[in-house]
Order: sequence, then structure tokens, then C-alpha cells
Amino acid sequence: MSFGQGGPEWGSGGSSTPDWAALAEEAERDRTRRRRWLLAGGGALATAAIAGIVAFAVVNEGGGDPSAKPSDSLPPSSDLPSSSPPQPTFKDEPPPPPPPKDFIADAEHDKAPLSAKTLYPSEKVTINGRPYRRTATSTSDSCTDAAHSGLGPVLKRHGCRALYRATFTRDGLAVTVGIAAFSDTRAAAQVKKEYQPNLVALPGGGVPDFCRTVTCRTTANSLGRYAYFTIAGRTDGKASGPEDEAAQRAALDGSNYGYARVLQRGRAQSSAAAEEPGS
Repeated sequence: MSFGQGGPEWGSGGSSTPDWAALAEEAERDRTRRRRWLLAGGGALATAAIAGIVAFAVVNEGGGDPSAKPSDSLPPSSDLPSSSPPQPTFKDEPPPPPPPKDFIADAEHDKAPLSAKTLYPSEKVTINGRPYRRTATSTSDSCTDAAHSGLGPVLKRHGCRALYRATFTRDGLAVTVGIAAFSDTRAAAQVKKEYQPNLVALPGGGVPDFCRTVTCRTTANSLGRYAYFTIAGRTDGKASGPEDEAAQRAALDGSNYGYARVLQRGRAQSSAAAEEPGS
């Protein structure tokens, strides 16, 4: 049997009625293909949209056009925030004078007038809360004249220039303070180290000879180019041994006073230097 051009449905005994089931299947296949294409196309569009959003975000994150070149110039310094607070300005001020002890360290710098009057200017003094009255003063250019045999050679060996004494009294006690001047601090310190008794007690002004032939309390010390000594005892001629606390206090009071007077000498010269024009 041979078939014509139209296929078997047009042949002898065929039917001209369409195959509706086949057509429905074909239509369903077409719809499926279209959905796939739409989904694929929609995903591509969504991806492109997201990429555009990211690009927009990147551009704005950079703060401007990413193609812009950096500036070759800076704004004026007055427009820039300050990185540090303004610094204070200081007027030129003269340096302070040397410390008081520098003035009394050696004879070259210690130029103020020196005498028993400058060292012991007051007739009444209070030392450590105890009042004393000055009774006599003396200056010995030959230091050995105011020192006993133990102390005299020490003063001479280290070049004692002068020995200034003053006696103070209170309540049956008397204390003589002796301040010896040397060329420099080293000499005065050496005298303190080699000290041997005693300073000669200075009577006068109502105070009789004391501490001549009896035991008395003594001290020795130094400050700057000065060595200073004290000898204290009873004005009634009685001995002042270790148990005589009042005499011992008087000797220490005299030593404190000697220290204060030498230090005041340095302070006065320091203050005067500070007040000098151009200092």
C-alpha cells in the first residue's frame, strides 16, 4: 500500500478529525518552555538590578565620583582643625640668684660685711622657744687667742681668718658661741672633723668667768666656709656634766643660733643679688 503526500490521515479510510489530545500536549510543552525562558530572563534582570544597586552603593561609599582625581592643594591652614592646643608664651625672665649656701661657700663669693655686729646683731633672741640675752661680743683676728690648746692648733692649721664670739645668758646659764671664718667649705669641714676642745668662754655684761676650770657642755659644727662652736655652763661656777640637761640644751641652742646666723648671711646676699638691676 502506498501513502499519499498528506500522510496516513488523508489516505483511504482515514479521518479528518484533529487529534485534540496531541494538540493539548503540544500546547502544554510550549507553555512550559515559555515559563523557563521567563524565569531565566527574570533572573538575569534581577542580577543586573542588584549589580546596579551595589555599584551605586560603592560610588556613594567612596564619598563622590570614583573617577575624580585627588587634589594637589590643601585648604588654608586656618581652615584645618587644630591637632594640638595653642602653646603658651613666656616672657623672658632673669634666672633666680644662686642658693644662699653658694654665697657662703667660699671667700670669693662671700662679700658682705663680716663682724661680730653682723653675726650677732640682737641683744635679745629666742632660740627653740627659750629667751636669751646677749651680754658680750668679741672679735679675734688671731683665732688661737680665743681657743684653748686643743682647738687653737686646728684653727691655725686650716687657715682660720677670724673668730667671732658672743655670750648669751638665761636662768643661771651662759653659752658662748664662736663662729670662725675660713677660705672655703673644705677647710671649715676639716676643722669640724679634727675638732679638739675648747672654745674660750667669753664673760662680760654681768656674766662672770665661767667654764674655766670646770666641766662644761660643748658642740662643734660647720656650714659653708664657717665652723662654729659653743661652750655652755653654770654662771655660779659649778660643773655641768652629762647629767646637766639644762646646760646641754643651752649648748645646743647656741649651736642652732650659730647655724641660723651663718645661713642668714647667705640668704641676705642671695636676696640682694636678686634685686640687682640686670640680675
